Amino acid sequence: MRQAIARPDALPIDFAARERLRQHFERLRAQPLGTNLLDPALEAHRSEPRKGNIMKTMLNLLNATVIAAVIIANPALSADLKVTFAKSDGRMLLPENASCISTSSDKSAPGPNKSLAVSWSKGPKGTRSYALTMVDPDVPTDFSLFNKADKSIPKDFKRMEFVHWVLADIPASRTSLAEGTDGSGPSANGLPLERTVYGRRGQNGAGGGNLNDGPHGGYMGACPPWNDARVHSYHVTVYALDVDRLNLPDLFTRADLLAASKGHILASGSHELFYTLNAKAEK
Repeated sequence: MRQAIARPDALPIDFAARERLRQHFERLRAQPLGTNLLDPALEAHRSEPRKGNIMKTMLNLLNATVIAAVIIANPALSADLKVTFAKSDGRMLLPENASCISTSSDKSAPGPNKSLAVSWSKGPKGTRSYALTMVDPDVPTDFSLFNKADKSIPKDFKRMEFVHWVLADIPASRTSLAEGTDGSGPSANGLPLERTVYGRRGQNGAGGGNLNDGPHGGYMGACPPWNDARVHSYHVTVYALDVDRLNLPDLFTRADLLAASKGHILASGSHELFYTLNAKAEK
């Protein structure tokens, strides 16, 4: 994130809850029909000869209903995309992809800010475009504490989201973005919110994450406070969509993208990278 910024564009995604739901769906899908997934107490009735067939049929129907409900509520869970990074070890965001880097004085300096080299697996049948977002959910809510030599931001301090990257209408023929494709080097006002050959740029978190302070498009690399005791996580999410172009305003935010994507997501995948400027920070 960039320092001294008003507030992030916010439409929270509970990544932990999504992962739990995905794992639960996988367990459901792995169970044979007839397995009781709803109430273990019902299992005993299946051993009764006169009721066994009836109970088995009921459980089959109930299990199918549960699985269908999960798929309908979370269509992305039925066909997840795999998101990978070409130059990373899969865990740490590299300094060359950050907008701030550490210095010998344990503070920070402007970084290369090259957009990530990211790839994703091909979407399912019917995929007509992709969308991509990158979000840091670990931003302290009080900006007045940032980069103060006499203060440390506690690990358990209240946090919020900050949007680093938004791309919509990525062509279905593309499943990767090379490093530096959507930003390379510091930029005071970001890149224009316009359509490119690799997608349509949305507003990042600069200027408060909204459009009141002007457009700020393109990739905005990590820049956590150097006095933050928490290691920041950066969630890159790719969505496979069933439309060529989303119905978005001329200038749009991540919130606009997610709202326009509702009902069009065929699959999605997310991968997190970590970054900090504080050698003593913890996850």
